[in-house]
Amino acid sequence: MDRENEGGEKEKGEESSQENGRLTLADGGVAEKGDPKVNSGGGSGGVSNGYPTSTAQSPKEGAGGVPTGAPRTLVVQQTSLDRPRETWSKKMDFLLSVIGYAVDLGNVWRFPYICYQNGGGETCSFDNIYTLERNWVNICVGFAICIIALYIAFYYNTIMAWALYYLLASFRPTLPWTTCSNPWNTVNCLRYLSTDSNVTWTNTSTSPAEEFYTRQVLQVHLSPGLHQLGSVSWQLALCLLFIFTIVYFSIWKGVKTSGKVVWVTATFPYLVLLVLLVRGATLPGAWRGVVFYLKPDWGKLLSTTVWIDAAAQIFFSLGPGFGVLLAFASYNPFHNNCYKDALVTSSVNCLTSFLSGFVIFTVLGYMAEMRKIGVETVAKDAGPSLLFIIYAEAITNMPAATFFAIIFFLMIIMLGLDSTFAGLEGVITAMLDEFPQLLSRRRELFVLGLVCVCYLGALSTLTYGGAFVVKLFEEYATGPAVITVVFLEVIAVSWFYGTSRFCADVNMMLGFSPGLFWRVCWVAICPIFLLFIIVSFLAFPPEVKLFDYIYPPWTTVLGYCIGVSSFICVPAYMVYHLLTAKGTFKQVRASRGLGEENSSLFEKPDQHQTALCTHSASLPPLPAFDEPVIQ
Repeated sequence: MDRENEGGEKEKGEESSQENGRLTLADGGVAEKGDPKVNSGGGSGGVSNGYPTSTAQSPKEGAGGVPTGAPRTLVVQQTSLDRPRETWSKKMDFLLSVIGYAVDLGNVWRFPYICYQNGGGETCSFDNIYTLERNWVNICVGFAICIIALYIAFYYNTIMAWALYYLLASFRPTLPWTTCSNPWNTVNCLRYLSTDSNVTWTNTSTSPAEEFYTRQVLQVHLSPGLHQLGSVSWQLALCLLFIFTIVYFSIWKGVKTSGKVVWVTATFPYLVLLVLLVRGATLPGAWRGVVFYLKPDWGKLLSTTVWIDAAAQIFFSLGPGFGVLLAFASYNPFHNNCYKDALVTSSVNCLTSFLSGFVIFTVLGYMAEMRKIGVETVAKDAGPSLLFIIYAEAITNMPAATFFAIIFFLMIIMLGLDSTFAGLEGVITAMLDEFPQLLSRRRELFVLGLVCVCYLGALSTLTYGGAFVVKLFEEYATGPAVITVVFLEVIAVSWFYGTSRFCADVNMMLGFSPGLFWRVCWVAICPIFLLFIIVSFLAFPPEVKLFDYIYPPWTTVLGYCIGVSSFICVPAYMVYHLLTAKGTFKQVRASRGLGEENSSLFEKPDQHQTALCTHSASLPPLPAFDEPVIQ
């Protein structure tokens, strides 16, 4: 926690040091490591990390019992003094982890299908700063983020289980979704891309790829809807178990292991995308898909649905509001240039989405050419169907179809693994930092328990009607909930913590302050835009449909309940704290930012503080937080 000058001396009155378990505060205050104590009032006190403190007292006391003219008081909560915090082995480990998280299935699947359903290309920052003030608003938002991350883990990994099923099925001489002679096929099955001139495609016809996806992989024909999901598919249960096994052994030791895995999982998809792009561009009719992709439908910009979809895609793609970026960044040095990292990650993410659009839409153009129909009518259900029906069927008509099928579905799995690593790491980091004494030495067991919870929570998505559950979670449990949580985050940082303090912290970390444009965005533009998206979603709920199943009205209520359950803790605890906290509303706010005098506390990467606040004796004391503030 200390930062010593080259000559071995410390700058007087500005820095603190820790020697042999003693924390020397500015102007003579001393904190010694000891048993956790909870004391209040002036004089000797205690903090939850086991540092009892003593500071020079003045005979005269000011407001709130704080001695007038007394030295500043420092409150530090450490993750663990006995177990140093991990750091990234290399800078590239961090960048690849962030890029791997940002570049995921959302780029290859979600972005193209949003463009597809909204008529083309009109749908075309994160900060790694720890806000070190542990005010109650940030704590509540943090718990809400963890709940959303669990909801995502319940359905997101199921898509990887589907991809794993396809991958295993691809190791055959003939791909099983090529012909109509399989046990799961119906009389309506028709291979419309065959060379037989007598084949006529009708509205009741289904392709071999569609029947393989719906009747063999999902077995959705055995479930009438959400009211009767049916049994769990043991094949998908085994596939998901294998996926979570990979996830566990990749993250159980922390970023030291996951940082190495992403060197493969974050780079391999780019090689596959380039190969598929070259192959797709050479297909007949590919140009039709490219024209549809690049030609925007300006009339749809007046639809609120387009803006909601675009906002949700940004959050899913770049990842603000999920806590992952904060978790990854917490393993960086204090003065890491997060501004440059944000530019690099955002640029790579946008370019990847743009590239993935070409990969998907060249195939859509090819399918439209073969069917002799418009591109906009190729896919019945925009969503995973683009990957598991349309693209899978296009692969069957390529030379070396087995090879392309294997690398394509392997790419899907790797893209999903990166995001799962990051999403669960965000939850793990938050819990370890919140309960260090309980969990810091039990990380492996905690991660195992978390993975088991995610697997059990995903069982409903592995039933015959599991695809309906996946769609419900996607529509209600994540998109609107994340936007709401981000709205609360913006309010917590820009209004409660304050943009002035936040910008001062940025200046101390990076050497420059954000300009007026960013401040206006944080204070006004972002909250107003996010509130508009939230109100629009509530006023015009989307009509949810999957295959031929139209979700009944009661599922809308269920979806709202799932979404609200993730962030209900924020307003609930907010009201509770305001009613029970002592002092005025202004006193509940954060007292001060980091301050230059405390920057030395964050220099050493092996010591990590998740909470810090300083206040002058001339200021009123803060109300008690979860960890008592010494005065």
